[in-house]
Amino acid sequence: MFNKNIKLVITAIIVAYAIYQFTRNEILTGIFLILFSGIFIFLYFKNEMILLAFNRLRKQDFPGAKKWLDKITDPEAALVQKQQGYYNYLHGLMISQENMTKAEKYFKKAIALGLNMDQDLAVAKLNLAGISMMKRRKREATALLSEAKKLDKQGMLADQIKMMKQQMKKI
Repeated sequence: MFNKNIKLVITAIIVAYAIYQFTRNEILTGIFLILFSGIFIFLYFKNEMILLAFNRLRKQDFPGAKKWLDKITDPEAALVQKQQGYYNYLHGLMISQENMTKAEKYFKKAIALGLNMDQDLAVAKLNLAGISMMKRRKREATALLSEAKKLDKQGMLADQIKMMKQQMKKI
């Protein structure tokens, strides 16, 4: 919605006004304004469009998620580095339903930019392993599968990893 720099400027203005309220002995108003500025700090680190796209993906609404991601016109300027990683990760997830070769580009870029959660990184590497397996690059797929297994600390992807390893034996 707002550029990342605009969010910081809005936060600074709100905090400055909160300090002014403190000097006027309007303590409750100042506290409220400090808490309100926390929303913009949160949205600096977690982009609202990406959060809404994640919400749509949780509901399996791929066109809705794509609509929210398309509202980010210039991801390099509007997003911090980790958000760019998630932007590419979400694009990769949506495109992998249709075209695996295009999805590979997005997953590699997402891994290069970085993802905050190990589980998301494991899913990206698992998808890349599937793409590599599809393209008959067995060595690369094996390396990606082992990395995904290390990152999957909760065991949520264990079944998919086992299934891919069985399919890789057939190749």
